[in-house]
Order: sequence, then structure tokens, then C-alpha cells
Amino acid sequence: MVMTLPALLSPSLPHSSALPLLRASVAAAAPMSGSTVIVPGSVAQQKRALRSDIRKALKALSPAQRTQEDTAIQNIVLDSSWFKSTRGLCAYISCESLHEVDTSRILAEVLRDTNDGEEKKRLYVPRVEDKNSHMRMLKISSIKDLIANSMNILEPSPIDADGSQREDVMLASHPVDFFLLPGVAFDRHGRRLGRGGGYYDVFLKKYQELAMERRWKQPLLVALAYSLQVVDDDVIPVIHHDVLVDALVSASGVIPISPAALDRM
Repeated sequence: MVMTLPALLSPSLPHSSALPLLRASVAAAAPMSGSTVIVPGSVAQQKRALRSDIRKALKALSPAQRTQEDTAIQNIVLDSSWFKSTRGLCAYISCESLHEVDTSRILAEVLRDTNDGEEKKRLYVPRVEDKNSHMRMLKISSIKDLIANSMNILEPSPIDADGSQREDVMLASHPVDFFLLPGVAFDRHGRRLGRGGGYYDVFLKKYQELAMERRWKQPLLVALAYSLQVVDDDVIPVIHHDVLVDALVSASGVIPISPAALDRM
């Protein structure tokens, strides 16, 4: 069920007071700016440490501040020209137990009934297929198209109400304009720390390759983040398969990162 959040309490939010301690605790594990070689085991340890610290901070976030930031972030997306003009997008289904930024109002707006002559936006949402980083993005037309998986996370059923296979964004005839992405931590250079499964990194690379093959404009990769999830530069370690995001949206506003984001947002 789509929940309507309370009105925005404040247009600007401070960073969590716990964040300096969080940054300090992982700074020692972060790669030095001049480093050229990082062993994978070391990177994995750094990522685990940062995930642990951010998750603790998210759990400590008060319900009032969480609701305030959820409302602010969704208002920014819904009021943006890049959202209003999109014809197709991929977006995650927020999960409260994972402490993800709420997307319920964004999804409700995309799925709402349109006026005569108004083209409805195409929405694709994630479905995890196995434990080997295999994920698909399937088209839905209603919140009722979602079912809870074994982890009690909502995802689309592979078959629609008519018994047909749902459209896979990788097989769609038209591109999507942007992805709304979850994550654990982000920085202002576009680094993203996920949950460790690699699902989004694998999928995003495949879609970027598809867009290149079909000569489509590359989609913008837009991450939604609570203020405490935006960490200092060089805290998030990256390796070759980590995909950078184009922009962040926090309660304080849009942070465009890539040239594409600066041009289109």
C-alpha cells in the first residue's frame, strides 16, 4: 500500500551529529589519494566497515528526521523538470527494514491514471532472480503488480494479470531516461557503496552497453540519499566494476556530478 507522508517540516537539514565519528572510524581504512594498487581483500574489508557504520547510523536516525528527509527528497524529484519530462525510468521499491529512502510517492505519481492524451510514464522495477548478482527490471502498471519475496521485499511478479510475461527493460524498444538508485553510502565524486551483492553494478553495466549498442542516450544514474549517507571524498573504496552515479538527491537538494547531470538536471 502506498503511504502518504506528512508535510515537509523544513527545506534544509543538517548532517547527523554522529557523522564525523563515522567518518573518522573509516578514514584509516580508506585508500590514500596517491594509491594506485589496492588488494581486493583490503577493499572488501573497508567496504564492510563502512557499511557497518552507516547501517548503525541509519538505525539511530529518528522517525521524525527520516520522515522529514523522505518528504524533502521525494518533493525534489517530483518537482524537477527531469522527472516531469521523462517517458521511462527504472526505480527501486523502497524497503523500510533496509532503511532506504522512501520512493512510494514517486512510484504513485508514475503509476497514476493519466488525463486524456497524456502519455503515461513507463516504470521498471527490480526483481532479483538468484544469488549470483542476476537482477531484472520489469515493467509494472500498478502497485498491485508487486509481491513480497522470501526476504519480504516487494518486487514484480514475472507474469502479469493477463498471464503474459512482463516487459523486461533490456528487451524494451525504447530507452529509459534515468535510474533511481538505492545504496548505503555515496560521495560527491559519484562513488556508491551498495549492499555487497553487486546486483546494481552488474545490471547497470549491461544496460549501459545496451544503450551504446542501440545508440541511445545514456540514462542518468540518480541516487537518493539521507544526509548521513553522503560521506567525505575518498572514504568509499572502489574497484573496476563499481559503477559511478551521475547525481545525488538529498534533502538539501540535487548534487549533479557528471557532465551529463550538469547538462540535463
